[in-house]
Amino acid sequence: MSHAIFYHAGCPVCVEAEQKLAEAVDPKRYQVEIVHLGEDPARLAEAEQAGVQSVPALVLNGTPFHINHGADLAALK
Repeated sequence: MSHAIFYHAGCPVCVEAEQKLAEAVDPKRYQVEIVHLGEDPARLAEAEQAGVQSVPALVLNGTPFHINHGADLAALK
Protein backbone atom coordinates (compact mmCIF):
# COMPACT_ATOMS: atom_id res chain seq x y z
CA MET A 1 0.00 0.00 0.00
CA SER A 2 1.29 3.45 -0.92
CA HIS A 3 1.24 6.41 1.45
CA ALA A 4 -0.28 9.76 0.54
CA ILE A 5 -0.51 12.97 2.53
CA PHE A 6 -3.23 15.54 1.91
CA TYR A 7 -2.28 18.97 3.25
CA HIS A 8 -4.93 21.63 3.71
CA ALA A 9 -5.81 24.68 5.77
CA GLY A 10 -9.52 24.19 6.37
CA CYS A 11 -10.72 26.75 3.81
CA PRO A 12 -13.80 25.93 1.70
CA VAL A 13 -11.64 24.97 -1.31
CA CYS A 14 -9.60 22.62 0.90
CA VAL A 15 -12.65 21.02 2.51
CA GLU A 16 -14.25 20.37 -0.87
CA ALA A 17 -11.00 18.88 -2.19
CA GLU A 18 -10.78 16.61 0.87
CA GLN A 19 -14.32 15.35 0.25
CA LYS A 20 -13.63 14.68 -3.43
CA LEU A 21 -10.35 12.97 -2.55
CA ALA A 22 -12.15 10.60 -0.18
CA GLU A 23 -14.46 9.61 -3.02
CA ALA A 24 -11.71 9.18 -5.62
CA VAL A 25 -8.82 7.43 -3.86
CA ASP A 26 -8.88 3.66 -3.59
CA PRO A 27 -8.23 2.86 0.10
CA LYS A 28 -6.81 -0.52 -0.93
CA ARG A 29 -4.05 1.23 -2.88
CA TYR A 30 -3.38 4.33 -0.79
CA GLN A 31 -3.28 5.07 2.89
CA VAL A 32 -4.15 8.78 2.99
CA GLU A 33 -3.09 10.92 5.93
CA ILE A 34 -4.99 14.20 6.29
CA VAL A 35 -2.95 17.11 7.68
CA HIS A 36 -4.80 20.32 8.59
CA LEU A 37 -1.97 22.86 8.69
CA GLY A 38 -4.15 25.41 10.47
CA GLU A 39 -4.52 23.00 13.38
CA ASP A 40 -1.03 21.50 13.13
CA PRO A 41 1.34 24.32 12.06
CA ALA A 42 4.33 22.30 13.28
CA ARG A 43 4.02 20.32 10.04
CA LEU A 44 4.48 23.35 7.77
CA ALA A 45 8.21 22.65 7.38
CA GLU A 46 7.44 19.05 6.44
CA ALA A 47 5.00 20.24 3.76
CA GLU A 48 7.59 22.67 2.39
CA GLN A 49 10.23 19.93 2.26
CA ALA A 50 7.78 17.78 0.29
CA GLY A 51 7.50 20.58 -2.29
CA VAL A 52 4.07 21.88 -1.29
CA GLN A 53 3.69 25.54 -2.28
CA SER A 54 -0.04 25.99 -1.73
CA VAL A 55 -2.93 24.10 -0.24
CA PRO A 56 -4.84 21.97 -0.88
CA ALA A 57 -2.10 19.65 -2.03
CA LEU A 58 -1.70 15.90 -2.21
CA VAL A 59 1.72 14.29 -1.91
CA LEU A 60 1.80 10.83 -3.51
CA ASN A 61 4.97 8.79 -3.14
CA GLY A 62 6.97 11.97 -2.54
CA THR A 63 5.55 13.97 -5.46
CA PRO A 64 3.36 17.00 -4.66
CA PHE A 65 0.19 17.66 -6.64
CA HIS A 66 -1.45 21.04 -6.12
CA ILE A 67 -5.24 21.01 -6.27
CA ASN A 68 -6.97 24.29 -7.14
CA HIS A 69 -5.68 27.11 -4.93
CA GLY A 70 -6.86 27.80 -1.42
CA ALA A 71 -3.84 29.49 0.19
CA ASP A 72 -0.11 29.86 -0.29
CA LEU A 73 1.92 27.99 2.29
CA ALA A 74 3.67 31.27 3.18
CA ALA A 75 0.32 32.73 4.27
CA LEU A 76 -0.04 29.96 6.87
CA LYS A 77 3.18 30.85 8.68
